[in-house]
Amino acid sequence: MDLATAYRAARQWVPFSVRTVGYGMVSLTLGPLTRDHAASLWAMRAWCRSSCRSLGLDVEVSGLEHVPPGAFLYASNHQSIVDIIVLGAVLTGDYKWAAKRELLSVPFVGWHLKLAGHVPVERSSGKRAAAEVIGRFEDTLRRGKPLLIFPEGTRTPDGCLQPFKNGGFYAAVRAAAPVVPVAIEGTYSLMRRGSIAAGTHERQLVRVKVGAPLPVPVEGRREVERVVALRDGARSAVLGLLRELGGNTGPVDPAPPTREPASPRV
Repeated sequence: MDLATAYRAARQWVPFSVRTVGYGMVSLTLGPLTRDHAASLWAMRAWCRSSCRSLGLDVEVSGLEHVPPGAFLYASNHQSIVDIIVLGAVLTGDYKWAAKRELLSVPFVGWHLKLAGHVPVERSSGKRAAAEVIGRFEDTLRRGKPLLIFPEGTRTPDGCLQPFKNGGFYAAVRAAAPVVPVAIEGTYSLMRRGSIAAGTHERQLVRVKVGAPLPVPVEGRREVERVVALRDGARSAVLGLLRELGGNTGPVDPAPPTREPASPRV
């Protein structure tokens, strides 16, 4: 790591840490005193917007008129670790994040996530772990809360949209919640795996586009078939939004599978 990178990282992470503590204190102290933890939601959005400004990100969003009332599933592509603050700055609704469980151990960030009701997700594999995660997703949607997931499961390694996993779509089908596709473009080059600093010395334009809600497929088919249809429809929608934004969509996708083994029921 050269001296310039270390200096840029220090200039980013020290103020970021101070903001995190400050807005975290607002969430933790005032959140429980406000209806539906409204102060925690305000603190999260203010933290995200101030972090974007500090990192030199100019965020443009379009398509918010498509966001429906009530419970739904935001399904977004995942280019960078900064996607969370970008989406938190512009997406509407008191949505909950599907957050890695280890984040809940981080001071202030994790405490806020627990207080505000965000959903912990384990990285461990296996049917039992998958069923527990799907159950938490479904419970969030049935409580009338929107849920934000990254169906690729992790950040893209090459900037292209990766295959979508099933978990969130099982929850959407079972809770009869529509899926709102979201595309984010412009963050891949900001903070790749292994990077300690985001961006360059110049301001960076990041664009977010929200698509029309996708209804849950009608009854009459097996659950797994409805899940796969919703998953593939959501991925196609996100891919289309990325094309509209001029993003790197990679080679033409092969024909998607028509069915997969069913996830364990919860």
